[in-house]
Amino acid sequence: MASLLHLASLPLPHHQSLPSLSPSSSSNTPSTSASATADFSRIQKLYPSFHRGRNCSLKKGLICRSSSSEVTFIEPPESKASKDDLIGSLKLKLLSAVSGLNRGLAASEDDLRKAEAAAKELESAGGLVDLSGDLDKLQGRWKLIYSSAFSSRTLGGSRPGPPTGRLLPITLGQVFQRIDIFSKDFDNIVELELGAPWPLPPIEVTATLAHKFELIGSSKIKITFEKTTVKTTGNLSQLPPLDLPRLPDSLRPPSDTRSGEFEVTYLDSDTRITRGDRDELRVFVIS
Repeated sequence: MASLLHLASLPLPHHQSLPSLSPSSSSNTPSTSASATADFSRIQKLYPSFHRGRNCSLKKGLICRSSSSEVTFIEPPESKASKDDLIGSLKLKLLSAVSGLNRGLAASEDDLRKAEAAAKELESAGGLVDLSGDLDKLQGRWKLIYSSAFSSRTLGGSRPGPPTGRLLPITLGQVFQRIDIFSKDFDNIVELELGAPWPLPPIEVTATLAHKFELIGSSKIKITFEKTTVKTTGNLSQLPPLDLPRLPDSLRPPSDTRSGEFEVTYLDSDTRITRGDRDELRVFVIS
């Protein structure tokens, strides 16, 4: 019964204390056995849920396993429900931080810091992402709800792109990523509204930037650009799609903008966080 000393660390009701156990309490003499039996009876009165010979629950989340000769304690397993609650709370915090920022186009420096901090908390709670065995989690159509690079006020983010505002009458609509893990297709789909001279209505188009992707590591993805297709929508939806011609190799800029890499830093069934090769933070939700 020497292991009963472990109970000394537990809070006792009404400021009571456990019976003291002498060093000789581990012997098997009749007097010691009778004393140990009395001690056990007193412990049962203090902790009615404590019983000899079966599992039982004690205060402060400790789990007791006892037999006629010993009492041991183990820490309870981590509660899955509590982790799910934490993840849910951090996801809500991130979504709240990026809401109302027009996918990052309206983000201030303070907004960028808040979004970055909320994303790091969720990434830390979710742990490392390993796509080598869970590539199917990427499958689907994802909606972009935030990009830190859009705060640069260009539609290309950190890469070259048309500016927004008064210089060009371009209004950014929804942005999606369509990923097919079987064909390795990785399409960035951008909805745009192009201004037209009065009294003509704006022209609505959807631009699809088609890529192929490959996994290069446990969580890093490389995409290679193939072509851009533009399709009118709205009043001009009857027009056929148009594939934009690619520039000859001799006319392309020195930097290869046809490919890029990014890392998936958080992923579950409905939320994805990525960090690009140009320090771009992106947040997606399943669409």
